[in-house]
Amino acid sequence: MTDYLGDLSDSADMPAGEGRSRESQVTIIVCSSCRSQEGPEGEPRPGLLLAQATREAARNSGVQVRHVACLGNCKRGLSAAMLREGCWSYVFGGLEPAHAADLIVGAELFAGSQDGFMPFRARPKVLKRGLIARVPTLESLKEIP
Repeated sequence: MTDYLGDLSDSADMPAGEGRSRESQVTIIVCSSCRSQEGPEGEPRPGLLLAQATREAARNSGVQVRHVACLGNCKRGLSAAMLREGCWSYVFGGLEPAHAADLIVGAELFAGSQDGFMPFRARPKVLKRGLIARVPTLESLKEIP
């Protein structure tokens, strides 16, 4: 059976008392099967290169980095998502392996947010223009009148 959600972070096994608290911990999920829109087919795929670069950029940050086989955002890949327990999640596209540090900056902004939203103005440009979706928590959903 294929492992669709893989761990790429040294911080994944970090006890709750070290690094960021559980409440503010952010996990970045990178689509490791993403291909470049204009690049040739090849291995390793650019999505995996983004995942590896993001893992390296996250070293000692407390941000967890994992990968998944597909985020289903193929037309706007390379893609990554950011999750924080009890908060809305974010999906970004149009990324490149060189944007790994920008993902960490965004994750740290998200982790430090008091209201559970990633501040728009402080985000790196690639996370402003590359926003695909903001996904609400189940608790924030409302009934249709």
